[in-house]
Amino acid sequence: MKEKFQILIDKLRQTSGLFGNKKAAKGASITYQVVWNLALLFIILAVIGGAFAGGLGAGYFASLVKDEPIRSYASMKKDIYDYEETSEVYFADNVYLGKLRTDLEREEVKLEDVSDHLINAVVATEDEYFYEHDGVVPKAIMRALFQEVTNSSVQSGGSTLTQQLIKNQILTNEVSFERKAKEILLALRLEKFFDKKEILEAYLNVSTFGRNASGRNIAGVEAAAKGIFGVSAKELTLPQAAFIAGLPQSPFGYTPFTREGTVKENLEPGFSRMKTVLKRMYDDGKINQKQYEEALAYDLTKDFADPSASPLEKYPYLTFEIEERAVNIMTKILAKNDGYEEQDLKEDDALREEYRTLADRTIRQNGYQIHTTVNKDIYDKMQQVKDNYPYYGPDKPETVKDPETGENKQIMEPVEVGAILIENKTGKIISFVGGRDHKREQLNHATNAVRQNGSTMKPLLVYAPAMELGKSAPGTILPDVPLYLAPGLNRPWPNNYTRTYSGLVSAREALKYSYNVPAVKLYKDIVGQRPAAYLEKMGFTSLIGPDYTNLSTAIGSLEYGVTVEENTNAFSTFANDGKFVDAYMIEKITDKNGQIIYQHEVKPVDVFSPQTAYLTIDMMRDVINSGTATSVRNRLKFSSDWAGKTGTGVDFHDAWFVATNPNVTFGIWSGYDTPKSLKAPGSLSYSLRNNYLWADLMNAAYDVAPDLVDPSTSFKMPGGIVRRSFCAISGLLPSDACSKAGLVETDLFNAKFVPTKVDDSLGNGKLVRIGDRKYMALDSTPEEFTEPGLVLNPEYIEKLFGIKANPGDLIPNKERWKSILTTGDKLEDNGRAPAALSIKASGQTVTWGAHPEKDVIGYRIYSSGKKVGTVKAGSSLSFKAGNGTIHVTAVDIAGKESKPSNVVEIGKKPEEEKPKEEKPKEEKPKEEKPEEEKPADPPAEEKPDPEKPDEPGDGGGEGEGSTN
Repeated sequence: MKEKFQILIDKLRQTSGLFGNKKAAKGASITYQVVWNLALLFIILAVIGGAFAGGLGAGYFASLVKDEPIRSYASMKKDIYDYEETSEVYFADNVYLGKLRTDLEREEVKLEDVSDHLINAVVATEDEYFYEHDGVVPKAIMRALFQEVTNSSVQSGGSTLTQQLIKNQILTNEVSFERKAKEILLALRLEKFFDKKEILEAYLNVSTFGRNASGRNIAGVEAAAKGIFGVSAKELTLPQAAFIAGLPQSPFGYTPFTREGTVKENLEPGFSRMKTVLKRMYDDGKINQKQYEEALAYDLTKDFADPSASPLEKYPYLTFEIEERAVNIMTKILAKNDGYEEQDLKEDDALREEYRTLADRTIRQNGYQIHTTVNKDIYDKMQQVKDNYPYYGPDKPETVKDPETGENKQIMEPVEVGAILIENKTGKIISFVGGRDHKREQLNHATNAVRQNGSTMKPLLVYAPAMELGKSAPGTILPDVPLYLAPGLNRPWPNNYTRTYSGLVSAREALKYSYNVPAVKLYKDIVGQRPAAYLEKMGFTSLIGPDYTNLSTAIGSLEYGVTVEENTNAFSTFANDGKFVDAYMIEKITDKNGQIIYQHEVKPVDVFSPQTAYLTIDMMRDVINSGTATSVRNRLKFSSDWAGKTGTGVDFHDAWFVATNPNVTFGIWSGYDTPKSLKAPGSLSYSLRNNYLWADLMNAAYDVAPDLVDPSTSFKMPGGIVRRSFCAISGLLPSDACSKAGLVETDLFNAKFVPTKVDDSLGNGKLVRIGDRKYMALDSTPEEFTEPGLVLNPEYIEKLFGIKANPGDLIPNKERWKSILTTGDKLEDNGRAPAALSIKASGQTVTWGAHPEKDVIGYRIYSSGKKVGTVKAGSSLSFKAGNGTIHVTAVDIAGKESKPSNVVEIGKKPEEEKPKEEKPKEEKPKEEKPEEEKPADPPAEEKPDPEKPDEPGDGGGEGEGSTN
């Protein structure tokens, strides 16, 4: 530098006279020396100052980043790519359902699947030197630093795309020199580990882009492209790409959509930003003038996407159910990964809640794919049927407290419904109905509503366990008579829904017609062996202590209740040869790389033997074929091998029907959310309304998947089952007396528990029949009025059933039981001979009225003093006697005979009779001429007036409302 300065002086000497003399030359030389020394001094000071400042800056920078760890490639890769991605849900067979609820929707995309227009727009707008710098641009940093120190009103920013990625994924949005220093350090390090394409791809997936057309927050260019324009990121046009590229600077200022999913009234900020992006692309040479001008003139509003319903909006019951189950699964996985067992979560509420919170966040934000078992077409069809079904019954008033005012107000509650369809062998939940309107009531009535299951409990808790324990069979005889089975209750309990009783019935018949008394009686005989443990094995989760001992549990009166899913799932045990397969809805969960992190496994649980399962199935077939559920047969559009059970809760609060075939089990419940009676005026009873809906929903499933819901095969009988005859009185092997009485029946038995004893309940006797009533004959009862009969030994019955009952209640009111007598069938002798009768004649027939004395068993007819016939009491009281002098006597049970009745002459003219024309006008009254009298009307048969049956249930709050 000194040499150059000297050359300059010399040239000046040659071209000017300024330095022509020595004095001037000497002055110039001195000046030169002074100037040079001063310049050198300043240079030295600048270098020293710069070095000092640089040292201070470097020291300050080092102090700012001293706590920042040296991150490895693996660590930085994990952090950079660990962005939240919305999890997706699928129906069965990989049919897309939608995204889970989340605060921010994001969908990952590869760089090669992004439009070049969008890549160019982002680089031109956010970081024009992206492909040249090493993570930072010093000039931009110094400019931003100067603006910060001087508090300039213009803040141009100094962050590259790399720095923005670091800020979003590793650091925070905190405004401080320390955060900025760490950002610079990590950006430089990131550029050493990753190439530009990797960095750009991560940035495009991380950035936020405001709201989509449905008003939901979005992040990542794929979610932005789909949510704003309804296309993928690869399909974006130039103006679309420019608009999206401009959004990250102010996502919610530039977004075209409101939170409600409507288009903003003022779109100018977003369009103005789009123009800026296009100008930078043009200036950067990414587009030509024609493209630039066409993009500016393009009407982008016509490309805006329409709002799309989220899964929550279209499938609210299903979406919430999937979320809940997925979170439960992830809770166990995360806890297990940390060394905890499932039992630890059950015992520690705080631990369980901690992992549930973590699982909820994990399942929503990690871009999982959740695959379910639900058949979309069946599910959709069932919702249509549910929405259009006309026979739910009336809305009923309910008083509730207004949450805002605290005052009571009256609302109208509709009948709700819950139903679920389960595949037997796998446990897959194929479809369900969660309720009638999620906006009105969010409770899922298929999976979460706990209600009394009424008589659907009988096969689960009574008949199947009793057969498994060898205490019962379909042909086991049970007493359906008034019994006092409730301790401390001074009236018969339980009651049948008809308020009538049927006497001795088989277990098959008792289940078919849903009699309560036989079920509770049988349950009482086995309750000491804790049959409720079978319910545990079949998935009942709400059982508590009293449910194991209360006799009312036998007819569905639980302390809390059971869900439709649990109740239906339990019935599938019978279809699975006695093995319980737990129902499930989540088939598998995979991460965003396709790796399976959860796969459901079917784990059958042994509950009943195949023999018990089949015998229960066979009994429940009768319920549908000829019992309480016959209404569904004509309602179904297909025929299958169905077996099922109806049920009604206490006070008619709940209506149930659950049925199974070889492929599927389908259960339904209906009732009010606030329990109240389902009874209502109308042509359809509550049970028919429920059963018809069951059939309509099954028809909907059949329309979609007939092979699934209507298998061509029937239930197969396993080995170890035999068919045997038994006596309908005791269930034991038939005796000669039982055969003689015509009371031998045949049914299926588990070969292990076939009866070996012979019935000994009947003895020979004679009976007297008066109409439909029969009585034991006395030794003195005339043979002509008796017939052979069999007498039921009451002591034998007491020993057999362990009960004391009115012997007459034991005999069913059926024709084949007419010859069976009990010690209660007695006709008391009043101790005197019957009074004489009054008879009349018409032609050759005499008639008379029923004798008023109750011990009269028949009548003898005499002609001219000779007995010519007998007539039993209760039959038609007339006799064709022929010609002669006729009288009639009454005979009582003890054989005592009344005095003769009045005498009538048949077939003989009076001697004083004259020709008709000479007949005196004062003839005898008409009634004194037997030949002209009309016969008296025969009396009606004396039949007991049966009690008119009520509708099911007795409202006792004791479970005996269980009906059909």
